[in-house]
Amino acid sequence: MTDRTVYVVGAGVSGLSAAVRLAGRGVRVVVLESAAQAGGRCRSYHDAQLDMVIDNGNHLILSGNHATMGYLAAVGAADQLVGPATAEFDFCDVRDGRRWRLRANPGPVPWWMFAKDRRTPGASALDHLGLAALAAPQGSRSLGEAIRSSGPLWERLLEPVMLAALNTDPREASAALAAAVVRETIALGGRAYAPRIAANGLAAAFVDPALAFVRSRGGEVRLGARVESLDTEHERVGRLQVGGEPIEVGTNDGVILATPPGVTTALVPGTPAPRAFRAIVNGHFKVDAPAGAPRMVGVIGGVAQWLFAFDGRISVTVSGADALADRPREEIAASFWSDIGKVYGLSGAPPAWRIVKERRATFAATPAESKRRPGARTSMRNLALAGDWTDTGLPATIEGAVRSGHKAARIVAP
Repeated sequence: MTDRTVYVVGAGVSGLSAAVRLAGRGVRVVVLESAAQAGGRCRSYHDAQLDMVIDNGNHLILSGNHATMGYLAAVGAADQLVGPATAEFDFCDVRDGRRWRLRANPGPVPWWMFAKDRRTPGASALDHLGLAALAAPQGSRSLGEAIRSSGPLWERLLEPVMLAALNTDPREASAALAAAVVRETIALGGRAYAPRIAANGLAAAFVDPALAFVRSRGGEVRLGARVESLDTEHERVGRLQVGGEPIEVGTNDGVILATPPGVTTALVPGTPAPRAFRAIVNGHFKVDAPAGAPRMVGVIGGVAQWLFAFDGRISVTVSGADALADRPREEIAASFWSDIGKVYGLSGAPPAWRIVKERRATFAATPAESKRRPGARTSMRNLALAGDWTDTGLPATIEGAVRSGHKAARIVAP
């Protein structure tokens, strides 16, 4: 182990990815998390109302998310993700019951777009190939300005997928961020975007194995340890104030702030950060999906947007959900259950349920807010920033969070 210690403030995915990367290189790591549990927005907990462990939200991983896959492999949790062998996405329009499955071929030449039974119904191969417009530099354009935002392809594929990826109305979202998603998925072929979900929960995949990894390599994880301030001197962080007690940061030591934007700007005034945020609403219902039902279904024309089938539970995710979050939970649950019934053929009164509202789930992925994302480097030579809200080049996703942690680790311990 090196004589350097890196203090990672925040135990969300970005902080954990930084800690794992550093611990794997023999750097001593101390993780400081203000909450009573690690994971941030990627966490699991026992819900008393459902009497089962649920996730605060549903997170979709794609097979080509190389940083995420590397992170899971490093901590021995690669087997926690499940999904089809190929890029297959099921959809159901709850207005008329129509169902279809988008099936991409593995290679980069998208011949699947020319097969009527594999592409989006009502959309031609030429419509699908129109995504090539995103290959050009997008500047500050919105997605609605960059490509056609109407018609079957938009309604049945692009709008639901981009809304999930960007958590912002796709018409007003950054075309550059949308293009980054396309470059790392559709442009690389189906092997890069086979869907994956954490079958046993987010904590079992992303959190608990990472904590064990860090501790097994001499690192320390302190929960309930709130960093109140950073004391700086000579263009470096010299001291952390934690719970009223100082922690001296040695000459060779580093600090990574993997905290939400508001916390980061309070600790380091003057740091640029997004100012607008978007909500996500999730619902969890204690019921099994029918045998053989798809693990994930995109819902068209309903209140729900994506359904996820777990053992003993069906979960719902709605992105860009500011208006929905203002509605009563009972009303949201009834709407979700109606859509679940139409997709999975279930009837009767809703089973036990839980609605989770994340009002500031991600930054608004508009061109204006994207410009406010800071880089990982700061004016202090031993301090770096991490988080999916920093300038990762991607929307606020798990893949972006993991990459931000890796970049911060390289900066403070090159």
